[in-house]
Amino acid sequence: MTARVVFVDDDRDVREALGQSLDLAGFHVTLCKSFIEATDHISPAFAGVVVTDVRMPGKDGFDLLERTLGIDADLPVIVLTGEGDIPMAVRAMSAGAYDFLEKPCPPKQLIDAISRAWDKRKLVLENRRLTVERGAIAQAREIAADDGLSVQLVTVEKILIEASLRDHLGHVSAVAEALKLPRKTLYDKLKRHQIDPAGFRKPEKSD
Repeated sequence: MTARVVFVDDDRDVREALGQSLDLAGFHVTLCKSFIEATDHISPAFAGVVVTDVRMPGKDGFDLLERTLGIDADLPVIVLTGEGDIPMAVRAMSAGAYDFLEKPCPPKQLIDAISRAWDKRKLVLENRRLTVERGAIAQAREIAADDGLSVQLVTVEKILIEASLRDHLGHVSAVAEALKLPRKTLYDKLKRHQIDPAGFRKPEKSD
């Protein structure tokens, strides 16, 4: 699995330079210039790491850190601070940041930090996947103990689809990609199981 990186900085030159370095290092990079743009890419199932500058117009890196950890408390966020901004770095770590780096940040230092964070994220996602699968199987056995294997499999399928919808905040395209299903096939399954994706979407917050 290729790690995704949401890289947020309002400075275009910094954003593009470090983004290119991350791309060359093999990461799948999404460049964002603001808080609101970044939040469009973050969900509980996000397979990667968030990197954000602190000082940005409007909602800043601390706001993004808070929003990200509100979506998934186990999602690593690396904060970039200006040179000498030690109190700001301490505040970021106290607020739950995975790490902080001073700008200007050497690409290798950033790549190393992201790689460590990604190793941690992979473990979290794998443990969640196993927990959901085991829970689905156990629940199916309990619910459909007298109904045969075919009914149990249908129950497992429904539970896994609902779990993926929760992870991806009801976004069907992301769920189809995660489950490796054509979108039409997923829509057919949603109809069969009478699952409404809208019920898994969080209300929009005013920013």
